[in-house]
Parts: sequence; structure tokens; C-alpha cells
Amino acid sequence: MAPELLTWLLDSDPALRWQVERDLAGAPEDVWRATRARVATEGFGARLLALQDPDGQWAGGAFFPAGYQGDEEGQPWTATTWSLSSLRDWGLDAAVLAGTAEKLAANSRWEYEDLPYWDGEVDCCINSWTLANGAWLGVDVSGIAQWFVDHRLPDGGWNCEWVEGSTRSSFHSTLNSLKGLLYYETATEPATGGSDDLRAARREGEEYLLERRLLHRLSTGELIGPWATRFGYPFRWGYSALNALDYFRAAALHDGVGPDPRLADAVGVVRGARRPDGTWLQEGRHPGRVWFEVDVPPGEPSRWLTFYGTRVLDWWDGAGTV
Repeated sequence: MAPELLTWLLDSDPALRWQVERDLAGAPEDVWRATRARVATEGFGARLLALQDPDGQWAGGAFFPAGYQGDEEGQPWTATTWSLSSLRDWGLDAAVLAGTAEKLAANSRWEYEDLPYWDGEVDCCINSWTLANGAWLGVDVSGIAQWFVDHRLPDGGWNCEWVEGSTRSSFHSTLNSLKGLLYYETATEPATGGSDDLRAARREGEEYLLERRLLHRLSTGELIGPWATRFGYPFRWGYSALNALDYFRAAALHDGVGPDPRLADAVGVVRGARRPDGTWLQEGRHPGRVWFEVDVPPGEPSRWLTFYGTRVLDWWDGAGTV
């Protein structure tokens, strides 16, 4: 990596900087861990922590903010599930949120049928974030983990619209489900996360995406949609080649295996989006209310996307995959 590009990436919020130090700069562990600890007291992490409600929630709601009527552009990204997921992704030490899990158990209910927060609900994407966030905060969410085993569709993946009768998996839903399962498996091994059923469900879901080379319809070979090759941060719930490759990198490292050759098409898309200066542009963000912005507007070079893109290509190229 060019020194000026690395310097640019390091000139960032602690939520991103510690990851750049660990995964791109090769910094000693004590260095990146010290930066990671700053997430609780500086920048994005500290700002989001300060917005937590006394009852443990954010914005007064589980998935949507209190009072949300569905009459605004996009979806608000301010409620509890989104805020917890951001803090977890940014590397916040779960100990900083001591007591939050208990407060949510007592005070937070899903907008869907008023279900208890840590029991999950019927949407597999919501359940995936709850599974990961619960494992992070030390909650027993084994029931949600089993839910994914029980609700996997015949073609190997998941679809949030299964409640409406869908029997075909979704790229979006499957990727989100896989991310939740991998986080749970990683966070709870060897105690509970490594069950054969859970590993089998994760690998079947991975195979669903791999059979389609992360980008194509199995029936026709056509591109699944323009959204698959358009990159934006935060990823939210949306599928893209970059988001999927970041998952497969993490899964391969966890499993101790190399990259699957069927990722090559998606790697080519990510490589093709890299600009001559080594950066990736913010191409479009999910619309909706936010607490504050954490990346640049569309059309500008994104540090977050450049970090993810560089990390994925380093992993692929470092394995000598063709």
C-alpha cells in the first residue's frame, strides 16, 4: 500500500483507525488495542454511547424509533438494534455497556407483536443482528441460533419474506444471517457456538451464495441486480459484492481455509471499482434518519470502503488465488 494512502486511512476515527492498524498497517497488538479502547471515549463510539436512553434503548425503540410512522424517506437508523450493531462493528468493548442487556430484557419489545427483545422475532435479518449483539453482550441467545437452523429454506439460505410464503432465499437475507451465525460461533466457541447443526447451516448458506458466484442468478447466470456492484457504507442490511467478500474473508480465517475460487467474479468487481489512487468511492448510502454521519457523501473517496476493499484484495492476493 502506498504510504500516502495508509496515512490517509490512519487519519480517521478510532472506530476505523484500530482496524487499519491491525489489518493493513501491521501494527503491534498493544498499539491497535490502545486505539480500539478509545472507541468508548472519542469520536463515533463516544457520541453514540451518549445517546443511549436511561432504559437501555436508543431512540425509544427496538428496531424503529419511538413514534415512527413510516412516512419519511428511507428507514431511520437510530433505534436500539442499529445502534448496538454499529458499536459492535466499531469494536467497542462490551464491558462498557454493562447492564444494557438486562435493561433491554426488561424494557425493550419488538414492534412485531410486542415480542421480548432477546427472544428475537420472525425477520431473519433482525434475528441475525440480535444474535450477534446478544452474543457480544453475553446474553443466552441460543434460541435465536437454533431459529436459523429451523428456518433455513430448501435451497440453503434464508429470506425475511418467508412469513409471507416465500420459499426462495434472498441474497440480502442470507448474507445477514451468515454474518450473525459467524459472529455467534466465533464469540461463543467452544462453549456453545460450535454445534454441528449451526456449522452445517452456515456452510449451506455459504454454498447458496458460492453457487451463484456471489453475483448471479443460478437459473440464468444474469447479474442479480445493480445493487450487487454498488458500494456504500454503512452496509446496513444491503447486499453487495464487497459486503459479501468481507464476510467470506472472515469465515475463511475463522475456519482456517483459503479463499474459495468461486469468489473470483466478485473479487474482480471490487478490484475494478478501485480508483488509480487506491481509493473506493462512496456510491450510495441507504436513505433515512441517522444520529450523525460516519462517512462521506456519495461521489467522494470513502475511508471505510477503501479499508474494506483493500483488506479483501490483500487477503485474496495474499492467498495466491487466481
